[in-house]
Amino acid sequence: VQLVESGGASVQDGGSLRLSCAASGVINNYAMVWFRQAPGKEREGVAHIGRYGEATYTDAVKGRFTIARDNAKNTVYLQMNSLKPEDTAVYYCAADRWLWRASFVKADYSWWGQGTQVTVS
Repeated sequence: VQLVESGGASVQDGGSLRLSCAASGVINNYAMVWFRQAPGKEREGVAHIGRYGEATYTDAVKGRFTIARDNAKNTVYLQMNSLKPEDTAVYYCAADRWLWRASFVKADYSWWGQGTQVTVS
């Protein structure tokens, strides 16, 4: 499956953005996740959504970000509210067909998008 992210932009501190991850194939049976990578830092997991819609978040974004999936559109979303400068990063969507637990380990995911830039200032 191919993944294409969109929705990245430059926003002010406290603003909101919604990222989209469009898949080329059916994603019903895929675990989906958003990672991000800030300049000079490791890529880190942000939000994960399982096949049945169960969501898991890293502590830094809990209460501010919401991950959702629309299987009919083969798309996963990341709604980001109350954005902070430390949220500035390239955001990546990833997927895996065989993962059955929430994971923020990069190696657990087989397919990756190219990323979309989010800048908060």
